[in-house]
Amino acid sequence: MEEIDTFLSQFLFHLQRSKRSSAWTVQFLTGKCPGKFKKVLFSQFFSQTVICCAVFGERRKLRCKIENPFALLHKNRNLVVRTTVHHSKRRDRNAKVKQFEDRVIEFFNSNSSDSSCKFRFFMTWISSAESFGDRELFAMNSLFQAHPSGCLIVASNSLDSRSGIQILKPFLEKGLKVTAISPDFNYLFKETPAQAWYNQLMLGNVNPGEVPLGQNLSNLLRLGLLYRFGGIYIDTDIIVLKSFRGLKNAIGAQTIDLDTGKWSRLNNAVMIFDEGHPLLYKFIQEFALTFDGNKWGHNGPYLVSRVVSRVTGRPGYNFTVLPPMAFYPVDWSKIGSLFQGPQSLNHSKWLLAKLRQIRSHSFAVHLWNKQSRGFEVQKGSVIQHIMFSSGAFHNSSTVDTE
Repeated sequence: MEEIDTFLSQFLFHLQRSKRSSAWTVQFLTGKCPGKFKKVLFSQFFSQTVICCAVFGERRKLRCKIENPFALLHKNRNLVVRTTVHHSKRRDRNAKVKQFEDRVIEFFNSNSSDSSCKFRFFMTWISSAESFGDRELFAMNSLFQAHPSGCLIVASNSLDSRSGIQILKPFLEKGLKVTAISPDFNYLFKETPAQAWYNQLMLGNVNPGEVPLGQNLSNLLRLGLLYRFGGIYIDTDIIVLKSFRGLKNAIGAQTIDLDTGKWSRLNNAVMIFDEGHPLLYKFIQEFALTFDGNKWGHNGPYLVSRVVSRVTGRPGYNFTVLPPMAFYPVDWSKIGSLFQGPQSLNHSKWLLAKLRQIRSHSFAVHLWNKQSRGFEVQKGSVIQHIMFSSGAFHNSSTVDTE
């Protein structure tokens, strides 16, 4: 049996021949495969599958226990550029681009009467449909509680499916306007600095780094969506408390400098911008010029912070930086405080004061899922009060409580 490194090099060699190696990552798994075959996690951006492969013979030929090892390239018809693998259902790329553009425009226009779609929301989801759970449903529910006539597109390959339709069905049955559409990066990045960067990525000339590529592409995807269509981007761990009416071309500060009172870091979890806004173009340009796949946040929160610090005060840019209380009333390192119930009389007073502050000054609350995913919502906590007020306990969009 080939050693892991030799096997991997052969595997990537065959991918290189298909001109897809840079876009794919390979991870060996434990599990049953026949004979000399090894189980491999074969993933690209928003998609993944498991196959069994081995290298045989003097010519080191790769064999995989799957009818077409590259079938996954076609799973998301909007995601990848033309492939050399023959496929009976392959369409012309222009048709694919048209499909994505038409679906987005049709969705917004079909809901344009009676003041519908006054608020155009976008989310992205790069994980499996099965992992879209109660917390994400809670966030989506809060969005529609504050914007019942708003429209939401979730840019997601996994949710643009039969299982995704079932997940969104409770919202659709209530007459709420939500859909999932597989993203087309070629269309979104066309005639922007990201176009060349994305093409180089697909050719294998960009090192994706150690941070999951899907996470970094999500940072770019949200910028492309807003630049092409305009609207509001919002993460799936954002709990909306009140209408965003009146917000225009705005981004939120995550932290401020206590000495100067000026923001010290921005965040890209919530962004409100007009179509074609020059600041969005600068964000996209910065991503393409300074991409680093080894530093968490470099292509996201730190990116928007770098750009805004440079363009602030320049003519031609019209935007607002909102204070941390707008979307990030609690920093990621202290998010646990919102999940805790009262521990003492003084703590109870603090929780009540914090709840009043959030309700008065915040449009939304970022739950910082990476830090709070495992937290339980304790009785009497700020989050529980928010859930009660949003009606989360009266529908399927709930978060487990103690």
